[in-house]
Amino acid sequence: MKLKELESCLQQVDGFEEPKILLEQYPTSPHIAGCMLYTIHNTFDDIQNKLVADLGCGCGVLSIGAAVLDAGLCVGFDIDEDALDIFKGNVEDFELSNIDMVQCDVCSIGSSYAKKFDTVIMNPPFGTKHNQGIDMQFLQTAISMASTAVYSLHKTSTRDHIQKKANDWKVKMEIIAELRYDLPASYKFHKKKSVDIQVDFIRFTPT
Repeated sequence: MKLKELESCLQQVDGFEEPKILLEQYPTSPHIAGCMLYTIHNTFDDIQNKLVADLGCGCGVLSIGAAVLDAGLCVGFDIDEDALDIFKGNVEDFELSNIDMVQCDVCSIGSSYAKKFDTVIMNPPFGTKHNQGIDMQFLQTAISMASTAVYSLHKTSTRDHIQKKANDWKVKMEIIAELRYDLPASYKFHKKKSVDIQVDFIRFTPT
């Protein structure tokens, strides 16, 4: 599948109706999701026939993309029932059978899924407003769950901090791409229509 085809396919995925600020719900755009998944699939072969987890899956754009690229099974994890209801509707619209979802607090999964997945993909909360450090909790959980690799988006401004954590956790960290994340004005406190955030698309692998 070409990148353009994947991107236009992901444009059909319904997003948040009323995003929740406490959960830092920002949509992953079809463009960013497409670039992430296309690279994971074509460069690293970490989707097709693999067991994939999507942490903080929201309405499921990354999960659906992974399923369309023939993941063996993709399981989305999210705390928010409303987002998972939209996700369910998306899965039905796409008529996909290789997707499942679990409602839970990603940060409290603990060791119940240790090394149960080949690949973990995620666009975690950036941990800015109300959730200081939640991005690192998501990352630690993801690393514990993946036997092969974790793919994640993080603000470029936190790169040194993440590298230090990766060293502490004895994980190899590879910056695959630097992206501009166009954050639409989802919430009332946003003064501008949209803002560009520099993000790193990172691959983490056990050493």
